[in-house]
Amino acid sequence: MEMGYMWMRRVRFGSNSLFLAMAFPSPASPAPSPALRYAPRHPLFSLTCLKPPNLISLASSHGHRSVSISTPSCCSSASPLLSLPENDHLPDFGRGESHQNLPKGSKVLLKGMNYGELQEWVQSHGFRPGQALMLWKRLYGDNIWAHVIDELEGLNKDFKKMLSERAELRALSLKDVRTASDGTRKILFVLDDGLVIETVVIPCDRGRTTVCVSSQVGCAMNCQFCYTGRMGLRRHLTAAEIVEQAVYARRLLSPDIGSITNVVFMGMGEPFHNIENVIKAADIMVDEQGLHFSPRKVTVSTSGLVPQLKRFLHESKCALAVSLNATTDEVRNWIMPINRKYKLNLLLETLREELKLKNNYKVLFEYVMLAGINDSIEDANRLINLVKGIPCKINLISFNPHSGSQFRPSSDERMIEFRNVLAKGGCIVFMRFSRGDDQMAACGQLGNPGSIQAPLLRVPEQFRVALNTGT
Repeated sequence: MEMGYMWMRRVRFGSNSLFLAMAFPSPASPAPSPALRYAPRHPLFSLTCLKPPNLISLASSHGHRSVSISTPSCCSSASPLLSLPENDHLPDFGRGESHQNLPKGSKVLLKGMNYGELQEWVQSHGFRPGQALMLWKRLYGDNIWAHVIDELEGLNKDFKKMLSERAELRALSLKDVRTASDGTRKILFVLDDGLVIETVVIPCDRGRTTVCVSSQVGCAMNCQFCYTGRMGLRRHLTAAEIVEQAVYARRLLSPDIGSITNVVFMGMGEPFHNIENVIKAADIMVDEQGLHFSPRKVTVSTSGLVPQLKRFLHESKCALAVSLNATTDEVRNWIMPINRKYKLNLLLETLREELKLKNNYKVLFEYVMLAGINDSIEDANRLINLVKGIPCKINLISFNPHSGSQFRPSSDERMIEFRNVLAKGGCIVFMRFSRGDDQMAACGQLGNPGSIQAPLLRVPEQFRVALNTGT
């Protein structure tokens, strides 16, 4: 067995202590990533809560080795651990750790596999590839969406016995379904570690019902207008946990609201911060033998992580949305701190160049309208110039207030005026008003930050009056 060593540092803040730790393997092994990452002082914020018996799990992204350390009594399970800053630089998002698609107990989570992996796993246990296809269709197709072994009708008896011993079909547990006055449903799921995520299903009279899935528990981006950002990042979701949201939504709600045709990765979290699992989940969703969502109807949204954006455009067939929300770096640095690393010009030039390589592909720009902040006619004219040369559509989104929010939504009249300027400038533009806001199910309202929240950033001087008056 390989031996290694461990670095630990104790940091005091107030009456609490924080233990930062990093595990190192033997010199012959690749160095692992730190288990607890530092976060910069302002742009990003991550938070990890310990549960009894107060163990910090340290995992190597290279060798999948782990070490558990018992924390002393001064770090109780009720006291969260905050990742403190080492410097002002943003972390390397390309190496963000996540829970892997690991077995539940001694069983493998089937929804963490794409079809090729499932087929290989089935064959490794001595069964034919055809059995893998039949299993796949019962998990995702044929209106079965199986959650338990007994629902796998038509499978070989020995195959079902093997599955009951070695496989787990379900990745999430249902906690609650809340219905808004407009028919929007917010579904609360409990994960194996007790954390809760939220998924939203938005019915449409035109037959285009959308499920909005989460990719993380919380979010590290700290966008100032987003309730989820107040949580900080608890952890990434696995591919199985992401896919299961769409499966569960179809199974639970299709009899009442009809077919769910669209998926948007616009729930809790920054999808490209969890790029591996998001690309895999999206690939499973569009498989023609399974859930069979059209790639054009699966949209993944990002706040602007440029390297991961390029990777997504190269590897995925699905649609892309970019949350823009500002027309100057000054404003975007404030309301979307990721802009401090990936400036507007870099983000838009990357899109301009990458989309030259794709045929009949339009990016969707999302623009949340904040009264007195980003909704002026000058902003509209700047936006026209910013997106020139980029095949795109623009969604103007009404801001949805939440507890502790410093912003106010633009008036309907201002949104219409803003839209008209964009349309006159040659943009394809749509207006998106709130859905599900009376159940905190609308855009930017998901999650439960709790008592310890990500920091609010300093408001630029010229916008302080607008925040105080809403004009």
